[in-house]
Amino acid sequence: MTAITPPPTFVPGRLEQMSTRIAYLIAGVGIAAWAPLVPYAKARANLDEGTLGLLLLCLGVGSILAMPISGALAARFGCRRVLSGGTILICLALPLLATMSTFSWLVTALFLFGAGLGTVDSTVNLQAVIVERASGKTMMSGFHGMFSLGGIIGAAGVSALLGLGLSPLGATLVVNGLLLVALFKAAPHLLPYGSESSGPAFAVPHGVVLFIGILCFIVFLAEGAVLDWSAVFLATERGVETAYAGLGYAAFALTMTVGRLTGDAVVHRLGARRVIICGGTTAAVGFLLATLAPMWQAALLGYALVGAGCSNIVPVLYTAVGKQTLMPEAIAVPAITTIGYAGILAGPALIGFIAHGSSLSVAFGVLALSLVGVAASGKILKV
Repeated sequence: MTAITPPPTFVPGRLEQMSTRIAYLIAGVGIAAWAPLVPYAKARANLDEGTLGLLLLCLGVGSILAMPISGALAARFGCRRVLSGGTILICLALPLLATMSTFSWLVTALFLFGAGLGTVDSTVNLQAVIVERASGKTMMSGFHGMFSLGGIIGAAGVSALLGLGLSPLGATLVVNGLLLVALFKAAPHLLPYGSESSGPAFAVPHGVVLFIGILCFIVFLAEGAVLDWSAVFLATERGVETAYAGLGYAAFALTMTVGRLTGDAVVHRLGARRVIICGGTTAAVGFLLATLAPMWQAALLGYALVGAGCSNIVPVLYTAVGKQTLMPEAIAVPAITTIGYAGILAGPALIGFIAHGSSLSVAFGVLALSLVGVAASGKILKV
């Protein structure tokens, strides 16, 4: 399969950087818009918790299957076409998720939604690697910060629209309008190519690419653990009222967003190696504080430290994969994205398995130990 390569005189500049930021915003808004719709889908289809969990798995499966394919498509057709196609797929799936009332249709819609998200997420990371490398500057944390900001906008915006009395379908149509306007603004300066080097369409990640993927898996596993288990831990282990148990994830998300939006300056000042070492250590301390301190306020501080610590590790790892020469970026970037998202997908089950055999505190302790390993990798990884 012949890949599209950049024109000899073309160098991505400020317009391509801005389009990359908008594309990350699209990805963040898109995935977060689904969260407030979950209770409505559960009620419409009359699903119990077990069936709902099986349904939600379809999102992750769709994403993980789409990610490696999107890299090959981007190399063949360019980031612009693939990102546009993924965004349109999200826009087609969202109204279905807001209206379908049978399990089978929701499975189909959520799988398509996940495929769209996986396509956008993988391809925008590929574009970001190319654009950052061309600039010679540190930009990856700021790019990922736009994803986090988009997540806040998507979740809060849809919740606000539903709270004002708009139907789920109406809310998704508003989101679709915003996504399409953003795509229209970004598309002219999304990259018309998807790789600056030639190579096979698919390859099994190995060497430093596999190592970076494993580090991403651990960090995403930690993020998924806070998302899925922090509220349970606060409610069952620290006696926090259920209505306020979500504050743990809120503290995590806030510090992660702030950390990423300010992360480029931090990476520039400290260097990528120190960011990995300090970030992994801070996140590990956060999990230990949340687990060992008896007060719920300390647990909130712990989750905030996890968010701050994890905020810039993955962006730095994406920069590192853009510098390696073992595999073409059109293969390497989707590969580490897929491995990383497998951490989010496997995280809830893995934490639950450990907690069932011992306790949530032990499960969080295992995560803390894993993050110490991430911190130690900063001493050997070339970044």
